Amino acid sequence: MEDTQKSVANYYGKELKTSDDLKTNACCTAGAPPKYIRDAIKKINSEVVAKYYGCGLCLPQYDMEGASVLDLGCGAGRDVYIASQLVGATGKVVGVDMTDEQLDVARKHQEYHAEKFGFSNVEFKKGYLEKLKDLELEPESFDVIISNCVINLCTDKEAVLQECLRLLKPGGELYFSDVYANRRVPMHLQQNEVLWGECLSGALYWNDFENLSRKVGFTDPRLVEDAPITVQNAQVERCISESGCEALKFYSATYRLWKLPLEPHCEDYGQAVVYKGTLPRYPSGWLLDKHHYFENGKIHPVCGNTYRMLADTRLKEHFDFIGNWDTHYGIFEGCGSSLPYDVEEKSSGKGASTGGCC
Repeated sequence: MEDTQKSVANYYGKELKTSDDLKTNACCTAGAPPKYIRDAIKKINSEVVAKYYGCGLCLPQYDMEGASVLDLGCGAGRDVYIASQLVGATGKVVGVDMTDEQLDVARKHQEYHAEKFGFSNVEFKKGYLEKLKDLELEPESFDVIISNCVINLCTDKEAVLQECLRLLKPGGELYFSDVYANRRVPMHLQQNEVLWGECLSGALYWNDFENLSRKVGFTDPRLVEDAPITVQNAQVERCISESGCEALKFYSATYRLWKLPLEPHCEDYGQAVVYKGTLPRYPSGWLLDKHHYFENGKIHPVCGNTYRMLADTRLKEHFDFIGNWDTHYGIFEGCGSSLPYDVEEKSSGKGASTGGCC
C-alpha cells in the first residue's frame, strides 16, 4: 500500500503540473457544470483551477447553507472552494490530501478566497484517506462527504468507506464521483503505475463496489449519473488490448451513499412523496438518483428506502409524505441487479450525465 501511495503522490505532485498533462481522458470533465457552479468557479484562483484533476460535479444538488463538508482527495482545492461558497459563512469545509505540492497550492490561496468570498470557512489537512482517524476528525461531524475521482487511487477502499460512515452525521451522505469497471481489473494492469495514476486500473468492478458499500453499512448505494470512459490514448488502449483485456470497459459514475437505517432491498410499504418545488434552482423537479426524478406537485410512489432518504435528511422540508410503515406489500417493483451503467456514449434519462468523465 505504501508503494502505491508514494507512486500516486509522485504522479500528482511532480509529474502532473496541470490537467493538460494527463495521458487519458479518464480524469477529465467533458460536460459543462450548472451555471451556479460555473459562477462559483469564476471566483476561484486560476492556479487552483489549473490543477484540477477531478470529474463532473461532486456536490449534491440541494441547499447546503450551513453544512459541514469533508472533501477526500481535495488536491489543490477547487471543489473545497466551490463548497465553501455553497455552505456560506455558517458552514465549514475540510479538505484532505496526501500530496504536499497540491496542498501547498490550496493553502497559498486561502487568504485570496477569504477576501473574495467575504468569509473564511476552509481548512486543509494532510493525510491518507484510509487513515482518517489519524487526523482526529470528530465522529459524526459532517453532513456531506465528497470525493472527485480519488477513491479509485486508494488500495484499501473498504477502509475509506468505513471512515466515511464513521464521520458522517446520521442522515448525512457520501456523494462522490469515481471510475468503475464492467469486470474485475487483472492484477497485471493494477501494477501499471500510469494506468493506476490515470484512475483506470484502480477502478473497482461495479458490483464489488456496491457489495462493499453494503458490507460497511451503506446499505442502498444509489447511482446518480454515469457515462462511458473513452480513453482516447492509443498507447494506453493498446496496452489494455494486448494484455488480453479488450472487453474491459470503464465508466465514470456518481453515487450517493446515505448514513441511514435502510433495508437491503427496495421494500414496498404503500408510501408516496410529493416534491414541493422549493429547492433552490430546482422549481420544476429534483433528481435523487438515476431512477428517481420528482416532478413538482406530482404524487410519486416510493419504496421504504427512498422514503427515508427524503424524510430523514436535509431534504425533508422540501417534500410532503404520504403513508406510514404499518403494512408491508413485498418487494418494490423494478428492483434489479444488472449492470447499472448506460453502454451508449450518452446517458439517458431525466437529469442524466452530460458527459462528465472521471
